[in-house]
Amino acid sequence: MNIKEIVTANPIIAILRNIESDLLLPYTESILEGGIGAVEIAANSEDAFRQIRLLKENFGSSVLIGAGTVINEERIQSSIDAGASFFLTPSVTEELLVHFHRLGLPVLPGVLSPSEVSLCLKYDMNIMKLFPAGELPLSYIRSLRGPFETAEFVAVGGVNAGNISSFFHAGFLGVGIGSSLVPKEKLISRDWKYIKEYIKQLVAETIAKA
Repeated sequence: MNIKEIVTANPIIAILRNIESDLLLPYTESILEGGIGAVEIAANSEDAFRQIRLLKENFGSSVLIGAGTVINEERIQSSIDAGASFFLTPSVTEELLVHFHRLGLPVLPGVLSPSEVSLCLKYDMNIMKLFPAGELPLSYIRSLRGPFETAEFVAVGGVNAGNISSFFHAGFLGVGIGSSLVPKEKLISRDWKYIKEYIKQLVAETIAKA
């Protein structure tokens, strides 16, 4: 799948950063049962590549696994070896984009400025991660798409259950949600039934309001 297909099929991506290993599998299962089919494991999390392998081994094709915070060739290769299906970066450099382009990997490059958007388009990467989206006015996406009409964006950073629909209304193709995905106390207490139902409601409400 290319990145457009991945995001279109999975407009909400669950970001799993520093999730304790004993919570990883039941939490991911609850996420999947709740209706989110794509997760991102932050590559700078403890045991990130082992966690990617665990998800791949336990859930197979039922989940799309992204490797996030991929900032160099070493992390790219380690993520590939672990079984990641797509990649996300927090920022862009020409060297990194050249490497992704050469390998033909599905990637959401992280951008903030017009210059970064222009650089991504140079390498035919027209779907980008706007980060940190929550720190910017929602009108910012329209400003970017004025001169860069082929660019599309996924919002990451500052997205939560209370504002998720506003990003879709503003024209974002998708969103990534990390620590705000579910109430923290429910994750700590391992209330998987609550988490599954909470995500089901989040997904349903987002679709209804988008």
